[in-house]
Amino acid sequence: MSRAVLLTVLVAGLIVFSSAPAIWAAQLDARINPNDDSSPFKMNYQKTIFIEYPNGGQLFDELHDKTWTISGTADSSNPGVQNLMNRLNENIADDGSQARISDLNVLYDIHLKGRNLNTSIDYKIIIEGTLTDYVITKDQVRTLVDLGWRGLSTNAEIVIDGVDINHPINMLQVEEPILYNVVKGTEAENILSKNMIDADFILEQKLTNWHFLFDPTGINVDAGTFGLNEQISGFVVSSWTMGESSLREGRQVERVFTAEINSDQRYVVRTVQSADQGNLYAIGFGALDILDGVEIAGVTPKPPEGYATTSTGEFPIMIVYGMAGLAAIGGIAFFIFSNRSLKNEKVGQQGIDPSRLVGYQTSASAGGYQTNRGEAQLRDDSDYAQTRSVYEESAPKEQLNTPSVTSRDEAACGCASSAEMGSECDCEMQGSCLCDGTCTCSAEICKEHTSSMR
Repeated sequence: MSRAVLLTVLVAGLIVFSSAPAIWAAQLDARINPNDDSSPFKMNYQKTIFIEYPNGGQLFDELHDKTWTISGTADSSNPGVQNLMNRLNENIADDGSQARISDLNVLYDIHLKGRNLNTSIDYKIIIEGTLTDYVITKDQVRTLVDLGWRGLSTNAEIVIDGVDINHPINMLQVEEPILYNVVKGTEAENILSKNMIDADFILEQKLTNWHFLFDPTGINVDAGTFGLNEQISGFVVSSWTMGESSLREGRQVERVFTAEINSDQRYVVRTVQSADQGNLYAIGFGALDILDGVEIAGVTPKPPEGYATTSTGEFPIMIVYGMAGLAAIGGIAFFIFSNRSLKNEKVGQQGIDPSRLVGYQTSASAGGYQTNRGEAQLRDDSDYAQTRSVYEESAPKEQLNTPSVTSRDEAACGCASSAEMGSECDCEMQGSCLCDGTCTCSAEICKEHTSSMR
């Protein structure tokens, strides 16, 4: 039960984590319907700026305890939004695309947070709009869709509510004049002058390098029973995604720009942007092509007959089956080899036959206490050469020196010294024998003691 609960929690965590929106420098999300005249799109731009003052100084005094936020929304009726829409359309035309933005909404959020070691400025701009004129041509079989519009960028000043949302340096000039004066004329000014609305990399990354999949749910017979959107009923949905490190796109890393400022103290200005990401969907099966230098997709309601694809593109299905077959053959060969190895191994008792062993007790009593320890030895010495320890060959043979008593004077007894003096034996005086088994004492008590020890 506990394992099932743990597995459920882990799966739920993975689902939540995978569905959580990531923060990117530029993130495109567009859904193109070739059967309609317009389709929605959304683009996020984000950057984080750090002003570091490790040694304190003027910027520390000004920023370390400061917090403020500038945010707002605006639609196409705002002059700044109209200017942005015109600039984006000009950039799209310069890229060779015929698509146009017909409507646009802008959300901007700038948040400054001061700390003891640094101050961060989180900069976010979100534009949502409507894309038109993306259909190049259409017939009974296929629709050609323009996909060359996705580099939504501009270097122009975009002023909304008195704030240039496209260039952080202009915002700092209005909101933080002391910081602006420190940065002005340094390399940090060039870093902070880079435009926020920049999706050039999304256009530079060729669609053939994007991750392609298609969803055939719309053409399933029973798809309508699951509340399927009418727009994709009878169609498949193609998707192209970018932003992951892979052999197709290469290694995707965050973009970091750093500059040092030597003023009253040493300051560091650093900007951080994550790798760009794009999610582009089209109703129908899209086959990529290039027309007059612009990337397009030929969209059909259903994929070609017999078409199969994986996450890596049109990977031959026979190669997949072949690799699986080779793995199966390798597994079978491994089990056959292991089975033969087991059969060749000797089975049963490999040492001394237990029936030839006999046990004997090795522990002697001491003060009334005796253990049950014992050892085993062979019943006979017929095969002793095969079973004896190899250490017996190298171990030196011990020389047993048994003391020999040649005279009463050499006896290791307590009466030897008194015998030389002609006095009575100490054993007689003590009433007990003080000698060992080699004693030649003439005392009766010693004779009895030594005779019992021999």
